[in-house]
Amino acid sequence: MYITKIEVQKNNSDRFNIFVNKGKGEEYGFSVHKDTLVKFGLRKGLELDDIELIEIQFGDETKKAYNSAIEYLGFKMRTEQEVRRHLRKKEVGEHIVDDVIKQLTGQNYVNDEEYASLYVRTQIRSNKKGPIVIQKELEEKGVKPSYIKAALKQFTKEMQIDIAYKLAGKFQSKTERLSFIQLKQKIEETLIRRGFSFEIIQTVLEMMPVEQSSDEEWGALIKQAEKAMKRYDRFDGYTKKQKLKQSLFRKGFSIELIERYIDEIE
Repeated sequence: MYITKIEVQKNNSDRFNIFVNKGKGEEYGFSVHKDTLVKFGLRKGLELDDIELIEIQFGDETKKAYNSAIEYLGFKMRTEQEVRRHLRKKEVGEHIVDDVIKQLTGQNYVNDEEYASLYVRTQIRSNKKGPIVIQKELEEKGVKPSYIKAALKQFTKEMQIDIAYKLAGKFQSKTERLSFIQLKQKIEETLIRRGFSFEIIQTVLEMMPVEQSSDEEWGALIKQAEKAMKRYDRFDGYTKKQKLKQSLFRKGFSIELIERYIDEIE
């Protein structure tokens, strides 16, 4: 088999169609990227055996996969696992994926250690997540535990307390219908979901005011009581009052405030 003609593709000037003669006249053989053309010295009249053809096709598939990976990396930095998943979705063979990853890591286009460090710094600046959530996200991206551990050293205890305290303050400012006990429980739940440790959460709760002002607590009780009164409207007076007391007590309001409210509505 030998090459009879090489033509640039109409819709893609980076790829060339290779025509060959296998003993029965000229026919389309295969297509290659221009880099593959140069790498293997493809030219008119060049004879190719089956092994050389396999090498050319493997090299071209690798080049296509490499270009796909570079395009994927062009949007933002990715981990090795993310690039592997991208190529597998493109149905790229595992040997070619390995070869492409080797090239990308050698050129520092893929660097999980650097990725982890940058990811942690970005999350710290966002002021939204604690280290536990960040660690989990990096694990899901396939980053090695040693890289994650090293990157999280940037997230000092002081930084964690500062961010957690700000998140607690934002939550508190948006909440007007909770008793102080209920408010602290909600803040604790929120900070756990955001990825902060119990040690950090306890420190933050200790930094908060010991209790709400009497007016804030009274205002929260009234709002909760009004909602409960509508729910229990179908009950008689005594049952309605008992259910109201139970509801408010479960929400963390003191017996004194509950009794005060009952006295006032009566």
